[in-house]
Amino acid sequence: MSEHPPETESKPVPAGHEVIAAYVRMLTGQPGVYRMLDAQARVLYVGKARNLKARVTSYTRPKGHSGRILKMISETTEMMFLTTKTETEALLLEQNLIKQLKPKYNVLLRDDKSFPNILVTDHDFPMIKRHRGAKKQKGNYYGPFASARAVSSSLAQLQRIFLLRNCSDSDFETRTRPCLQYQIKRCSGPCVGKISAEDYAENVRDAERYLSGKSTGLQSKLAVDMQAASDSLAFEKAAAIRDRIKALTQLQGAQGINPRSTPEADVIALHLEGGQACVQVFFIRANQSWGNRDFYPRVGSAEIEESEVLEAFIGQFYDSKEPPRLLLVSHPLENPELLAEALSEKADRKVEVLLPMRGEKAELVESASRNARESLARKMADSAAQGKLLKGLAEAFGLDGPPQRIEVYDNSHIQGAHAVGAMIVAGPEGFMKNQYRKFNIKGEDLTPGDDFGMMKEVLMRRFKRLLKEDPTKREGHWPDLLLIDGGIGQVSAVRAIMDEMGVNDIPMVGVAKGVDRDAGKEEFYRTGKPPFALRHNDPVLYFVQRLRDEAHRFAIGTHRAKRSKAIGATPLDDVPGVGAGRKRALLLHFGSAKAVSRAALADLKAAPGISSKLAETIYDYFHEKG
Repeated sequence: MSEHPPETESKPVPAGHEVIAAYVRMLTGQPGVYRMLDAQARVLYVGKARNLKARVTSYTRPKGHSGRILKMISETTEMMFLTTKTETEALLLEQNLIKQLKPKYNVLLRDDKSFPNILVTDHDFPMIKRHRGAKKQKGNYYGPFASARAVSSSLAQLQRIFLLRNCSDSDFETRTRPCLQYQIKRCSGPCVGKISAEDYAENVRDAERYLSGKSTGLQSKLAVDMQAASDSLAFEKAAAIRDRIKALTQLQGAQGINPRSTPEADVIALHLEGGQACVQVFFIRANQSWGNRDFYPRVGSAEIEESEVLEAFIGQFYDSKEPPRLLLVSHPLENPELLAEALSEKADRKVEVLLPMRGEKAELVESASRNARESLARKMADSAAQGKLLKGLAEAFGLDGPPQRIEVYDNSHIQGAHAVGAMIVAGPEGFMKNQYRKFNIKGEDLTPGDDFGMMKEVLMRRFKRLLKEDPTKREGHWPDLLLIDGGIGQVSAVRAIMDEMGVNDIPMVGVAKGVDRDAGKEEFYRTGKPPFALRHNDPVLYFVQRLRDEAHRFAIGTHRAKRSKAIGATPLDDVPGVGAGRKRALLLHFGSAKAVSRAALADLKAAPGISSKLAETIYDYFHEKG
């Protein structure tokens, strides 16, 4: 009879004050950044220090910490360090690592989208348009605006006042008669010579004066022009200028806050309550309010200080954005000079951080603080309502508890063409749009319109990736509930797919239209259980309908985008060195992609913007394919 060696118990990994104390002996008083890691090597916290040795030593003391910090220390099994030349460099590196690693105990800005600007293009007859992203196109940029809606509203008014075009260059160059914008007096018709280059250029200068905050002088100038037109009996022109002055006055009145002594600033106000935070940012440019936006950074504890939240928010917010010359903040910061120095270094000009106590600037901060307080109250109310719906959903579907992550899947196609799969995600804070995913259906062996096959491909790709990236289910990306659009057939098929991958512990529910496919008569299907329905006015039913409709909306939108891209595609898209601009130039010169493919080398070299080398590349591409 063979003896088995006794099982050795795995020793617990050392953690806490003693582990941190062991690192102190190796540290110097240099500035730098430190990382605290847990037993699974996940980053718990990223911090910066003017003196690494002194800062890390503070974590070795068993007393004097908040509950949040004590818990963080108790989970720490390892630390990592990066030294820097200056504390400013450490601050910039810290914020970069926080955004990259998303540590559990750091304040984290979850919404980091870019903000739109207004662009006046560099062109003989400049166009005015909305722009988001890198400022690569030549022209003058004005912004940022808080939202696309704020930009669209301003653009509509600016077009009504200054009559600038918003059509693309290709439309402008090929138009032979005025478009609708000219007919409804939103454009001066430069494409067909309805206005001279000099007069159009003057309108552009007037628009840029307004966007630069020089509207008072602009109105005076327009008043003089109106009087001159009236004196010369050009009453129609005088009336048009009068209408522009009136529209300009209305636009200024509609903007609300228009600070007189603050030409450029971001007003940043924080409200903390119950372990949740709202930061309200007002954008002041050219003495005008260009909108406001609320953010809800993850703070993780009710014990955290306002200064820590505000400093972390500002550092992460401006990591990928250009700061203005002045930041007005609602609470004292621990290191305002250091923050201002880091932002100044990043912007390559002076940036000031100010906590105003009186006057117009203090009023701006108070207005932002009020908005932050009200926004957080609304969000907390919405979260409470969402919590009740999730609890009701758990009771209706027999779940162990309210789901924290619901994934809803849908497909969209037209007879199998341009097929896409879509996944939307919802949780305690509503729709989690940054978690949405789209899947271009790749299966070449699928029968057109095979919804089962499409769903199988989507789920296989989704969960194979989850199994690879998060096999222990620790990162919070695994769903607690799957909602499938369909009846028992779809549910059985999905269950078979999940069993095939070894993922059989996730509840799933099929949502099918009931009698006559009427909304409100949905039936719900679960594996091994009879179908059931909810009462017609049940809030949970409305909630499920919203989830399903959002998945349907997202799937259709993704499908339409794919179809539009395919419709606009030409063989030129695959030619090396031919981007959007050269493609447009070639199509304008030759009339079609087919004509480009048949053109002689000499004709290609004669096309505007096409070098001899690129012409040879294009010619070779089309004449060597066969």
